Amino acid sequence: MKNTMRVMLAASMVLGFTACKKDDAAPVAEAQQALVAPAKDDDAGWKKYLQAVAVQNMGNITASPFLYYLPPESDPEFAAKYERQVESATTAISRGIQPGNMLAFGSSASAKMADMIEAGFKGVQADSMKGVRVVFIGDAADNARVQTIVQPTGADYIFVEAK
Repeated sequence: MKNTMRVMLAASMVLGFTACKKDDAAPVAEAQQALVAPAKDDDAGWKKYLQAVAVQNMGNITASPFLYYLPPESDPEFAAKYERQVESATTAISRGIQPGNMLAFGSSASAKMADMIEAGFKGVQADSMKGVRVVFIGDAADNARVQTIVQPTGADYIFVEAK
């Protein structure tokens, strides 16, 4: 009887351990799935998408990323929100971004986001952002322009096509 109890106890412990292992693996598999961009006017969906793409592209970055987001161009306050984000990004970038940090820029308004990046990076010294990661989430048509702006800074540039 004692042996039977020991075997059942051991079996339940093994089952419990393997169940925990399956639960631990589920988020990893989810995180590695390809993300799909939400509809252009889905403001809440785009905010979540930007965060998810940023997390997927952290690599060896350990600091919390700086996220810059523009709402859909259909937003009645788009112009004012754009100006505030340009000011925020320009101020942060002009102060200097320390190595080990990441800047992530994303919006369904890809061309305006590229304009914002251009304004924010204006005047940044060559090779002054080594060790910094810059992620741009937008349309493929805007990639070359943003890459041309970011590359001279020495930052690690990553483009994620929003599709």
